[in-house]
Amino acid sequence: MRKTKVKKIPLAPDARYNDLMVTRFINNLMWEGKKNTAFNLFYTALDRVSKTTGENGYEIWKKALSNVTPAVEVRSRRIGGATFQIPAEVRADRKVSLSMKWLIRYSRERNGRSMSEKLANEIIAASKGEGGAYKKKEDTHRMAEANKAFAHFRV
Repeated sequence: MRKTKVKKIPLAPDARYNDLMVTRFINNLMWEGKKNTAFNLFYTALDRVSKTTGENGYEIWKKALSNVTPAVEVRSRRIGGATFQIPAEVRADRKVSLSMKWLIRYSRERNGRSMSEKLANEIIAASKGEGGAYKKKEDTHRMAEANKAFAHFRV
């Protein structure tokens, strides 16, 4: 076990919205250390969202993130030779991380020309309660509900 806790490096807020969450999202979106490309991609996607919906793209992105954020998840636990899926609350930090990763993952899997177009479409879908990322959250909640009987095994 560690002697000291790992110090989290503080993030710098992004230039356009002055928000730490945007920087965190972009860090997840980034590939091969290309942060500038990720920033351009994200801002282009939000501009597309604004143009498509006629509303503020940033607000829709925040709504999409909150719609995709899970409250419970299942964790595997081995008890007496059998593996049980035990429902557990999700830590606040992990909630945000999961929602961002799901939004990015299901954007990448979408059909479209550019990543900014795919991301914009996934953000719009998630804000309406549709799309792959939202479905993933619903599936996670459904699985936790189905395995509620094993909640007493929780650590």
